[in-house]
Amino acid sequence: MDAILTSFEIVLPLFLVILTGLTFSRIGAASLNWVEVLNKYALWIGFPALVIFSLMQLEEQLINYLPLILLNSAYLIACMSLVFILARLFQLKQIMKQSLFLILPFGNIAYLGIPVLENTFGNEILPVAALLSAVYVFWMLTLALVLIEINGNNSFDLKKMTFSLLRNPLLISVFVGIAIVAFEIPVPRFVKQTIQLFSQSVTAVVLFSLGIFIGMQKIGNPGEWLQVALVSLTAMIILPALLYLTLRFASLPPQELKATVIDAAMPLGLTPYALSVQYQLETKLFARVVVFGTLISVVVIPMWILILG
Repeated sequence: MDAILTSFEIVLPLFLVILTGLTFSRIGAASLNWVEVLNKYALWIGFPALVIFSLMQLEEQLINYLPLILLNSAYLIACMSLVFILARLFQLKQIMKQSLFLILPFGNIAYLGIPVLENTFGNEILPVAALLSAVYVFWMLTLALVLIEINGNNSFDLKKMTFSLLRNPLLISVFVGIAIVAFEIPVPRFVKQTIQLFSQSVTAVVLFSLGIFIGMQKIGNPGEWLQVALVSLTAMIILPALLYLTLRFASLPPQELKATVIDAAMPLGLTPYALSVQYQLETKLFARVVVFGTLISVVVIPMWILILG
């Protein structure tokens, strides 16, 4: 019982912030405009600062994290490959197939995953959390979008995708952080403190924004949520369980193994939802998977923390 309470207490503060945002939206004190502004702050300032600050804490050579990077990349590629099998088995429509390329592999690794890992393992996990976020963002903005475009009606535009990737602040921050560490670039103390201040702000900002987004969604017909539940449970329980069973035989350090599985169990985030709007996918499904996944993660994430020990 103590272990269960401890696991729940780890994530409870994070979900109280989400609940606060939900409350603000329900009483009319916040609107969807807040979500846009807060997410822009997180995307362009808060999260890049968090990634750079986290990577600056690296105490080992980057080459030591290669197994972590490769195994997580293999998992994401496997999840996207699974979509082809599911599409054939269940005769899925084209738009649903495209949507699953984003829904199955890509949870809220950055905005929710990093604070969950930090609360669970302490500050020493931040470099691992930042690298995991980088891996997820990279494959989401490359292979996932390529598959969406190839399986859609539009022709694949490599130039457009490359430009979008190179100007993404999340990946830019990864390159900056790695460069600082790899080339031992001296960073003045006052600059470090400024980066740290911004990094400390992003968790509350983006979780509050997520709460507002959830509060703005319509409940809809209960029958419509069956598909949402199946997709969410597959992404947050079944696939992470298969990953855990596989990685038990890998040579990952215990903390990296736990961080990998916990991140794989994260609910869908707002970035895939934004991409679903941009590519005209099943936006209603995305929105509901974000809502449902975030709500059940209050139980699912502590469950994984408890299982992993």
